[in-house]
Amino acid sequence: MSEGAKQPISVLVVIHTPGLDVLVMERAGGTGLWQSVTGSREGDEVPVATALREVAEETGIIATGDDLIDWRLSNRFLILPRWRQRYAPGVTHNTEHLFSLCLPAPVAPSLAPDEHTAACWLPWQEAAERVFSWTNRDAIRLLARRFSPAA
Repeated sequence: MSEGAKQPISVLVVIHTPGLDVLVMERAGGTGLWQSVTGSREGDEVPVATALREVAEETGIIATGDDLIDWRLSNRFLILPRWRQRYAPGVTHNTEHLFSLCLPAPVAPSLAPDEHTAACWLPWQEAAERVFSWTNRDAIRLLARRFSPAA
């Protein structure tokens, strides 16, 4: 792997409340792209360590491994061409591991301005419609099916 290149192994962490309000954040760069917490593995991190680090870096929320649900699901997807330069030459796909984090109530995240410029809590249906990634949309819907009898 090239020095400084991102690893094509990442996490997606859907942060939500018991009432299934979901935290979504707008990516920096004026793109209008909304998402849950995401991020690539660093070094030899196991996925849960990546998830905890990314939650802290992107939101300021400090959680423990016991706070996370590891869905034991992963998605492999094509890395969009606009982001491939972040990876080693020839890397075209990423494997993303799914986690969720339930908070008792919405909290205002401390955003990393180089990563996100806005955040909001939305009902799960609206959050699923707002996020740009199909893996994020499907994860929110899966969360709702598991925790909401009306979903």
